[in-house]
Amino acid sequence: MNGLNIYFSDFFNVDEDIIESYGAVNISLINDMPLFVDPFLLFNSEKPEYQQIHSNIISYLLFLQEQAEKYPNPPPGMLTTWYHFSEVKQTWLGFSLEGNSGRGLGRDFAVNIHKGLQTIFKDFGKETITRSSHLEKLCLISPLVGRDKISDFTTNFTKKYLLEYTETFATTYLEPEQCQRFSVPRVEFCADTHTWKSKEYTLPCYEGDYVLLTPRDMLTRDDTFINRGDMIGSLQSIALSVEDATLRFALNQYLSDVLPRKKKEMSRTEKEHAATALIAEHPEIIDHYIKYKEDNEEEATSISKQVVQEVKQLFNCQLQELASLLYTRTGFYASAGNSYAEAYARVMFLKNVIEDMDGYRIFYIQGKPLRRESDLQIMYRLVWYATEFDVNREVNNGRGPVDFKVSKGSRDATLVEFKLASNSKLKKNLSNQVEIYKAASRTDRAIKVILYFTEDEFNRVNGILNNLGLQGCPDIVLIDATDNKPSASNVGYSY
Repeated sequence: MNGLNIYFSDFFNVDEDIIESYGAVNISLINDMPLFVDPFLLFNSEKPEYQQIHSNIISYLLFLQEQAEKYPNPPPGMLTTWYHFSEVKQTWLGFSLEGNSGRGLGRDFAVNIHKGLQTIFKDFGKETITRSSHLEKLCLISPLVGRDKISDFTTNFTKKYLLEYTETFATTYLEPEQCQRFSVPRVEFCADTHTWKSKEYTLPCYEGDYVLLTPRDMLTRDDTFINRGDMIGSLQSIALSVEDATLRFALNQYLSDVLPRKKKEMSRTEKEHAATALIAEHPEIIDHYIKYKEDNEEEATSISKQVVQEVKQLFNCQLQELASLLYTRTGFYASAGNSYAEAYARVMFLKNVIEDMDGYRIFYIQGKPLRRESDLQIMYRLVWYATEFDVNREVNNGRGPVDFKVSKGSRDATLVEFKLASNSKLKKNLSNQVEIYKAASRTDRAIKVILYFTEDEFNRVNGILNNLGLQGCPDIVLIDATDNKPSASNVGYSY
């Protein structure tokens, strides 16, 4: 990688193939990679150790259920002690666009789980329709318990396995000076004392903290295999397989109201409310849905392999190619002047690589253009690390959505936002920031980068810019990622 340190393999000087053969993800130590542990993959695994992790999760939830029955109104400290979990940030996996710091599981999660185990999930562990109990059941009733919460909860129970898994790797493949002895809190729950035990491990050390490797075969990307959106979308299939006449009638009534053939179709919010009401009235739907997923369990492994491979292709293989191009053929990694000059120069270097050095190919997966702005943002964050400037996720700045704040001290800051031309809210986003881009002078500048993949997208963006009077604004940079340009090797570019 030409001396560029982005991945675990770079920082610890270990061959990527060794990590690959070990079955782990070659994580970035600059920013989280968008993967997370799916509890269904643990349940569905042929590995006894994975099945044991799933059993431990269910046992703990049964313990929480007992406490919910004993303490309808939890005493002070109970929720914090038994329901609150920190994000296991040392995996460098998840949904953070800034480093590896997530929120973990706080009070809202605790209250929702406690209430759910008292009411709609009071029969948790006594299911007769499904083969097993499932943690994901807790996210099916409320949109407030999503994939990130389920993942954080699961990873906390997977932590003991990951610690042992990583320790074995470290003692086998790393030098002693690359590792350190760490005392890790909340590794294992003791059912007898109702307390969490700490343990010591020899682990890879990066910037004073330990690093954890995670096996690929317990990871997924977009959502858990069992999830609320899929359940609502699968109600028609569930209705066909339900034997209970009353429930089947309720499902068919819902479907005829939500999916009318002649009336105006319901909004997404209306459908959500209708589904929530239906499930609250007939909670057994949840078990029928889970059984439906258990009956199609082979899909979970197939989906996992595909999405993990796509993440590897984009954030390992193709990103390495992008970083290498930037390093060897541009001044991207050379320090410039103030934050605006630095940010703008690097955006233009990125534009040059994409448009004139075949770099556009990096933004395609299996021939299809990148469609997640979060992927574009992560890639930009990963290639911009070797700098004396702070490059941080910027939120709640009062100026609308901004991806990054590039700064050197409190008086020198530049805002950088990345958008895909296909974004349906692009015009609204730009119109909210017209005055920012038209301002002649300001202490902090703003740069908007828009990536387009087709001529139609290009024309749409130009139409929006003309309509808003922003055509020709130097702080709005369009990048051509169309795949119909000649190869750089066939045109006479020199750098």
